[in-house]
Formats: sequence, structure tokens, C-alpha cells
Amino acid sequence: MDGTEAHELLALASEAALDAGALLRERFEAGPEHDVTAKSTPTDLVSEADLVSQHAIRKLIGERRPHDSFLAEEGGTDLAGSSGLQWVVDPLDGTINFLFGIPHWCVSIAVKDDHGTLAGVIHDPLAQETFTAVRGEPPTRNGRTMAAAGGRGASLADALVATGFAYDAQVRAAQGEVFERLVSRVRDIRRFGSAALDLAWTAAGRYDAFFERTIKPWDIAAGVLLCECAGLEAHELPAHGELPSGILVVAPSLAPSLLALMV
Repeated sequence: MDGTEAHELLALASEAALDAGALLRERFEAGPEHDVTAKSTPTDLVSEADLVSQHAIRKLIGERRPHDSFLAEEGGTDLAGSSGLQWVVDPLDGTINFLFGIPHWCVSIAVKDDHGTLAGVIHDPLAQETFTAVRGEPPTRNGRTMAAAGGRGASLADALVATGFAYDAQVRAAQGEVFERLVSRVRDIRRFGSAALDLAWTAAGRYDAFFERTIKPWDIAAGVLLCECAGLEAHELPAHGELPSGILVVAPSLAPSLLALMV
């Protein structure tokens, strides 16, 4: 696929993300959601807002790209297509924040081909920030090229690291042990509750690294592309004991020392 086609796909992803973001912002500002149910655990929630956003994205992409497959978080079975392209969508990443009125959530949309993620967008409607990337090109924030990430944290002691925790309490306990090892070795740790937005911020250089276990494809598809296009490395974290598999995104110079603390 040539660059023109990739940018056309990115334009569609961006249009869908901005449309869904406008719907979500209107609901967020209207007050608490009332139609909320639990998924995997009592703390893993889905709201009508998630479903409305996903429907809007699915409708737009389906109209423009009827032969592509579609994988999304809410009722996100992999709907087969014939084009070789797959849309990977988190219609509302940071649902708990959204439901509690915390202004840290986003829409994440990526499109993949046989070689991996081709293009992706992460849109924060409240901060009015839109992060985009096309494979092999520098990432952008609101249409402007971002500087290469990972330049600030020259050592582990200087690194600002972001993370997230699982819904399952037993897994969180194991993650707490990793946190305990890490917290005295780095500048500080942040946990805001949206993996996609954390990845976008890592690509933008606001963090030096991000890691999380129990993540799903829709959480990270667009964000990992942003980070790799910004010059960062993505490392798979294998399952270990009570810790499920996960991902670490980090500047190359910090990767060995952080990987050693992840298990």
C-alpha cells in the first residue's frame, strides 16, 4: 500500500475519532451515565456511551470501507472482511474515568494490514488533542510533527514512567510488587487510567516509558504505532506467575534496566 492510501485511511480514522469524541464530550458534560453494566469483574464497566461511540465509528467506517474487518472492545467480535485490512477500535478508553467525571479518556482507532498497524489516531476530546501516525513517518499532534521521544530520561533515576493496573484483584496484588520495586528506582510513576492516552503521551515525550499488563489489542494498536514512529521500542512482557502478558514501551537506552524490573 502506498503512502497516499495510508493517509486516506488515517483521514477516515481521524474523522471517525473526532465524530465519536464529539458525541462522548456531549454526554460527559451532560452528567453521569445511568445505563452502566459490568463485564469481566464488578470494576470492569461498560456504559451506553461506549456503545454509542462504537456504533458511530462502526457505521462511518462500514459505509466507507464495507470490505474491511472490524475489531472493537464492546461486542467486539472480529467481523471478517475481504480487503486484508482490519480496524481495531476502542470507542472509549478510560471508561471508569469517564463515568466518575475524571477528564482523562479518549477514542483510539487503528487500521492494520498484514505487516502490522498501518495508521492510527488517538483523540482526546476534552483537551482537544489528536495524535496521529502512519507507519514509517513521524507522528503528529494536532497536525504538527512531534519531536522524537525519549530524550529526557537519560537514566532510570530520571525516568517518569506511566502504568496501569488490572481489574482482577489478584493480578493487581502481583502488579503492586512490581510497583514497589520500581518506585524507588525512577523519578516517579503516573497512573491515570487510559492506556491509549498514556501511550500517546509517551510518544509526545511526556513520559519516558509506559507499561501495563492485561492490555487488549484495541488498547494499544494506535498507541504503540505512535510510540514506534516517535523512536521508542515496544517490548512484549511475557506472563510470569500471577502477572499476565503485557507491553513495555520505552526509550532504547532505558529498555534493559526497566525490563529487568518487570518480573
